[in-house]
Amino acid sequence: MAEESLATEMETAVRVVHLASSLCVKVQEKLRLPSSTNGGGHIKSKDDDSPVTVADWGVQAIVSWVLAEVFGTQNLSIVAEEDAESLSKSESLALLKAVSNAVNEALSEAPKYGLPKPDKPLGSDEILKAIGRCNSTGGPKGRHWVLDPVDGTLGFVRGDQYAVALALIEDGKVLLGVLGCPNYPVKKEGLSNGCNQSGDGSVSKGCVMYAKRGSGQAWMQPLIPGGYPESATLLKASTVDDPVLATVCEPVERANSNHLFTAGLTNSMGVRKQPMRVYSMVKYAAIACGDAEVFMKFAQSSYKEKIWDHAAGVVIVEEAGGVVTDAGGRKLDFSRGVYLEGLDRGIIACSNQVLHDKIIGAVYASWESSSL
Repeated sequence: MAEESLATEMETAVRVVHLASSLCVKVQEKLRLPSSTNGGGHIKSKDDDSPVTVADWGVQAIVSWVLAEVFGTQNLSIVAEEDAESLSKSESLALLKAVSNAVNEALSEAPKYGLPKPDKPLGSDEILKAIGRCNSTGGPKGRHWVLDPVDGTLGFVRGDQYAVALALIEDGKVLLGVLGCPNYPVKKEGLSNGCNQSGDGSVSKGCVMYAKRGSGQAWMQPLIPGGYPESATLLKASTVDDPVLATVCEPVERANSNHLFTAGLTNSMGVRKQPMRVYSMVKYAAIACGDAEVFMKFAQSSYKEKIWDHAAGVVIVEEAGGVVTDAGGRKLDFSRGVYLEGLDRGIIACSNQVLHDKIIGAVYASWESSSL
């Protein structure tokens, strides 16, 4: 594929993630207001008890609608986390109204981001249709957009880190990735303390990172309220290759990551700093921009990784100079549907190849003595 043939795809993806991030910022501000325990009706629990919010559905509707406007619906395949079923139920009318309001408010500002906007506000049926359009399961053939509308919803609800993640996969290969990180702090210390101090506006924060496969470049733009930035900064992953000096990230949730094994592994390598526990694909963002060197995740055997939790972050890290594999050193396989099938034990992202090789070696050395 000629590189220039992705120009429209990249431009559209970056711009729509900026727009979607602006919606998230507004919804998160509402969640932080004194109200009912479920965020004033803006939060619902899914079947697995994980939260889903107005922002999750709102971002999915916006991205789906914009992609359909720009690329047409005939061969449009979107793999995304949310479905419209629970939002369609009669008991969700108030929630659907909140989603509709958020979507139409955001789309009214779409021209400021260089994107199309509807001739009139979208009705509830049109919004449900846009959300429901994201029902592809991906696979080894064809072109698929992959979206996690709010990665790290628990972090989002808590006023902490989260990401809007959009990637394009063709024939099982990730072609481009975009991460919107509205709470990403200018100083990396904000990652480890949850960035909850960001709510008072005293800390500069928020960015969109993006990369195209094979370009050897990853870029970052600032989030600008109500508009699209004129410039971008080139990202470069850290050259630190001594594990002792590395900053390590791991997931916050214990349910899908083994903190004990990570702690034992970092201790065996002499890592001086405690691992930072960070919500969402912001961990990939931290490696891409040089704020961290390692992201490790060793899930329980029953947990299956999903492609939307990794696709965008992986290509951004790799184009910034980093390396992402499973714990056996194999590249992640995005060609087998919704799940990352065939993973060897876990996922390891590093800022450079030398450090990555050392981490992989340490994993092998530590594995036999672990209880995983």
